[in-house]
Amino acid sequence: MTIQIQRLDSSDPDFRRKLSAVLAFEASEDEAIDQAAARILADVKARGDAAVLEHTNRFDRLQAQSVAALEIGQDELQRALGSLSPERRDALQAAAKRVRSYHERQKKECGSDGFTYAEDDGTVLGQKVTPLDRVGIYVPGGKAAYPSSVLMNAIPAKVAGVAEVIMVVPTPGGVKNELVLAAAAIAGVDRVFTIGGAQAVGALAYGTDTIPQVDKIVGPGNAYVAAAKRRVFGVVGIDMIAGPSEILVLCDGSTDPDWVAMDLFSQAEHDELAQSILVCPDDAYLAKVQASIERQLEDMPRKDVIRTSLTNRGAMVKVRDMDEACEIANLIAAEHLEISAENPQQWADKIRHAGAMFLGRYSSESLGDYCAGPNHVLPTSRTARFSSPLGVYDFQKRSSILNVSAAGAQTLGRIAAELAYGEGLQAHARSAEYRLK
Repeated sequence: MTIQIQRLDSSDPDFRRKLSAVLAFEASEDEAIDQAAARILADVKARGDAAVLEHTNRFDRLQAQSVAALEIGQDELQRALGSLSPERRDALQAAAKRVRSYHERQKKECGSDGFTYAEDDGTVLGQKVTPLDRVGIYVPGGKAAYPSSVLMNAIPAKVAGVAEVIMVVPTPGGVKNELVLAAAAIAGVDRVFTIGGAQAVGALAYGTDTIPQVDKIVGPGNAYVAAAKRRVFGVVGIDMIAGPSEILVLCDGSTDPDWVAMDLFSQAEHDELAQSILVCPDDAYLAKVQASIERQLEDMPRKDVIRTSLTNRGAMVKVRDMDEACEIANLIAAEHLEISAENPQQWADKIRHAGAMFLGRYSSESLGDYCAGPNHVLPTSRTARFSSPLGVYDFQKRSSILNVSAAGAQTLGRIAAELAYGEGLQAHARSAEYRLK
């Protein structure tokens, strides 16, 4: 069966409008979902544990007698780790080691130690960096089980110095995923509660008798979780509101078409709304990739999801050259950007907007999802224009330091007083003037 992937050509005078139509995605801010999340949040805020227990039992088909009964102890996490096959356990530990190593380097390079400097008059200015006290990570449950998400959210928090990481994960029907629990053990998660949905977000944001309030909530979830995270922002911090996953492949035509086709599949298989786009200056190569897609699709267990994703949101774009491909990449600002070319760094130097860049034909996006080291929690829906991957810096905050000397107060006081009078704030001015000799 032929897959009708949209074909675009940058020479088409209507190209920008057609590309915008391909990229268009309105987050499903369904009013009913938003209002349901709001009601659950209000209930959790008012009734605490009782509301969390009621909604969890209802939505996850459980019969727990207390929220405390929904907590998984460290001994159970360790048993889950021990239950894995040696091969699966080794892979999980190797991935965790690489993710931890990368974020330790990130912490060092991103100025996490703070700084101070002294001026000639003895005034000391600077910045103090401190980790958040407590963070909540949301991990999807049910059909979706992502141990890699546990590593990517919990490890940078621990590297940042967060004292307590609280994980929530729904277990519909009481079914627990051993790989997710094993990942929590490896990542150093402190407490795990088998709750999900808006009630889990509310419990983390407001705190209950059993679940402590956190400072920030990170991690992906369904539409109810996303709506709840939007609503609690300000009470706590959040990482981002993520849209469907995306991959953009810039290829000069030198990579095996089967490789590129499978890279497009790797995002399309996430869900029907995921987006996979290939940009190339070689029309004949685009045709080869199209043929490879049709040949390989039938062997994919998730072929129906892939077909729907590629048909509804996929695209193949013919461009003049790789320079124009880079211009288009900056316009798209994709979550995952593969530059599959002979000299990838040459083109990477021209990229300003991308969540993560995978350079060279051996850098498949799937390696970044699991074990390369950099974080796989990335900005989607063109938000890479102004935001960054989840990192150690998301679990820290910065405080300014001002230690003004007596001499410094003479200079700064006069400047501040003049500006304060200009703003009509006499107390500000007087406060500064009191320090003048």
